[in-house]
Amino acid sequence: MERTLQVLDGKWATLVVRELLNGPKRFGEVRAGLGNPSAKTLTDRLRALEHQGILTRTVHAEVPPRVVYALTEQGRSLSGILHAMLVWGEANPEPGA
Repeated sequence: MERTLQVLDGKWATLVVRELLNGPKRFGEVRAGLGNPSAKTLTDRLRALEHQGILTRTVHAEVPPRVVYALTEQGRSLSGILHAMLVWGEANPEPGA
């Protein structure tokens, strides 16, 4: 459990993985899917997940450069955990909601 919490450290890391489960995306697409967090926050999360082997960052030599983020096999293996979180969240709505 500690390793999972280390990878899914905080709200943004979990939501980034969720966004990329639908396939590779560019920075702006990931950011828009998350509700536009600050660029620094998202960049920090993406770098941390890349360092942990959860996603890859591919730079395409174009003008302007195109950067695409995609989950690795290890990153895709988190889908079951995120699905379990979804099921739990739907079964246990916030009090007063």
